[in-house]
Amino acid sequence: MKRHEIDDELTSTGAQQLLTSSSVARLAYLATDATPRVIPIGFYWTADQVVVSTAATAPKVAALSAHPDVALTIDSGDTPGDARSLSIRGRASVQIVDGVTEEYLASARKAMDAEAAAQFEQNCRELYDQMARIAITPHWVRYFDFGAGRLPQFLQELVERTG
Repeated sequence: MKRHEIDDELTSTGAQQLLTSSSVARLAYLATDATPRVIPIGFYWTADQVVVSTAATAPKVAALSAHPDVALTIDSGDTPGDARSLSIRGRASVQIVDGVTEEYLASARKAMDAEAAAQFEQNCRELYDQMARIAITPHWVRYFDFGAGRLPQFLQELVERTG
């Protein structure tokens, strides 16, 4: 996928809403035993990368270091008309940092008021001596808005053929 195509998808209004207002994504990766995993995880969008953070000792850290290709989805909507999804494929880079990553705290702030966020930060700073900062650089992106008719290509073709 060309850079401008990635940028077009990521800068669409709906994609930006999901990237900046959602607090949980689903991350797919290969574990160290080469079997697939999908996990819910908090994330922060930097305008270039999706950053997730975890304990430096978490199993996904070793897995992503060995197999950095990942897929990520962020979605919303409880009805077909409200269903929206942002699908990202990319490569993860892992960096162990001292203390708590700023992106981890910023991600939590999306879902908390100021008082709860301050307590969360204090608890995190007491808990984590180190964290893994996992930065995912998108290589392929698609934004879907099912209610607005922005569908996967195969589904769009099916609708056009039967419509």
